[in-house]
Parts: sequence; structure tokens; C-alpha cells
Amino acid sequence: MIDLKIKQLLDEDFVNYKKPSMFIGFPNCNWKCEKDCGEKMCQNKELALSPDIEISCQKIVDRYMQNPITKAIVCGGLEPFDSWEDLVNLIHEFRKHTQDFIIIYSGFYLSEINDKVEYLRQNYDNIIIKF
Repeated sequence: MIDLKIKQLLDEDFVNYKKPSMFIGFPNCNWKCEKDCGEKMCQNKELALSPDIEISCQKIVDRYMQNPITKAIVCGGLEPFDSWEDLVNLIHEFRKHTQDFIIIYSGFYLSEINDKVEYLRQNYDNIIIKF
């Protein structure tokens, strides 16, 4: 079983996507937004200060699959692409069970993570990346 670290897991979220979703808050961030603008302005400060949660990919998938309400998975932040291996492992595990949409929110510009975005697009269907 593949374990990963997250900051938040909401079984039912009605804010971050147009369909009822499971929201997964990833734990890492390189503080790019603050570096780019030169100010302390993290919109996820409370999440950043919360403790990490260790959980298996399979347990997350099981919770999602057992919930008849959720129709998508949202990966948010801190910054999912700063937890690249965990993000890919989780997507891979989800794709064994469902082709539901996976939405990934990122603070990066496409040019900064183009190789990762291309990898996801070439290997998985129904991935939406919001910059």
C-alpha cells in the first residue's frame, strides 16, 4: 500500500468544482506566490500550519468510491505539484477504479511545470489543471 502525506481530506466539498467533490489538500509548498510578489500573502496559511495526515492512497480511493454524492476529485493546496510523486501515485490509484474528473489547482505557471502537465495528459484521461 502506498502511503502519502496530506493536510486535509474533505469527503464532500461543494466549493472547489462544479460537481460535488472530494477535496485533498496537499502538504508541500515552496512559497512561490510569496517569492513572486515579494509579500507574505499565503491564502492557505491555516492549512500550512495544520499537522500532516498520513494515509494510504487506497484508503482515500475507498472513501471516494463508497460515497454516492461525490463525482470528482479536487487536489488543492498548498501545492500539489510540490508533492509530485504522491500526486501521481494517487491519480494512478484512482484510475484503477474510476474515470471521474480530477481537478488540480496550482500556483505554478504552465511553463514552470509543462513537463509534468504533459505527463499527466499523455497518461491519464479527465485531468483538469487550473492555474
